[in-house]
Amino acid sequence: MVTTLARPRGRESRTRAGDVPQPTGAAAKIELIGVTKRFITPAAAVFTAIKDIDLVIEPGQFCAIVGPTGCGKSTTLSLVSGLARPTAGTVRVGGREVDGIAGGMSFMFQSDALLPWKTVLGNIALGPRFRGVSKKQAHADARDWLRRVGLAGFEDHHPHQLSGGMRKRVALAAALINDPSILLMDEPFGALDVQTRPSVLFITHDLEEAVALADRVVVMTVGPGAVKGIFDIDLPRPRGAVQEIRFDPRFLELHHQIWNSLREEVQRAYERTAHASNDEGGRS
Repeated sequence: MVTTLARPRGRESRTRAGDVPQPTGAAAKIELIGVTKRFITPAAAVFTAIKDIDLVIEPGQFCAIVGPTGCGKSTTLSLVSGLARPTAGTVRVGGREVDGIAGGMSFMFQSDALLPWKTVLGNIALGPRFRGVSKKQAHADARDWLRRVGLAGFEDHHPHQLSGGMRKRVALAAALINDPSILLMDEPFGALDVQTRPSVLFITHDLEEAVALADRVVVMTVGPGAVKGIFDIDLPRPRGAVQEIRFDPRFLELHHQIWNSLREEVQRAYERTAHASNDEGGRS
């Protein structure tokens, strides 16, 4: 979990120079306009991760991106966060072009990335402490978020004393305690209905999870990744866990529609991998 300058709503945050109050954030709009990202490989070849991406996530919308391995899902998150810059095109957050690490944003990686020497309470309180919140207030807020994610009573445990699922919940609390305007999530956990309403960009290989959590599901093509289809999810909220809604007729209908689009890309990715393996075998 990495948090980047997320400002808490309902309080004033202060800069280092002069303690000037900063405006609190709200859910922000995310825009990718004609975005392409290329990398130089170790062999000095040009690799295109994503190409000509046009995508809009409205304020407060939960958008899940699905696609085969290597289609550029995680690259898209890096561009939105400002950890990477596009080769072509424009990324905007809250109407402003992203030209560095963006403020008001929390990022959950595939790994929970908790600090092993800190307690659960200390890990969750880390973001507010970095922003100058008092230790007493940060710990009070951390205890509240522990309660929200169902881990009250585990404040003094260390990460190695928790199960994998519990560590993911700690990482989620550590991201949400900053009250971000945008939450970026790279395959962080199994289904968990979000109880906050930042704009969410969620990466997953699990289509059932995507349908259960999202307001909108975006299907990407095999790399170089492009947007193949966008599906609005009209299931009512609150939805509960995947296990509770997966047999709902509308859930099954949406899952079938999206899988029909995604299946072709998964098959293309498999065929590409098999072809590459055969080529390697022929040269050995």
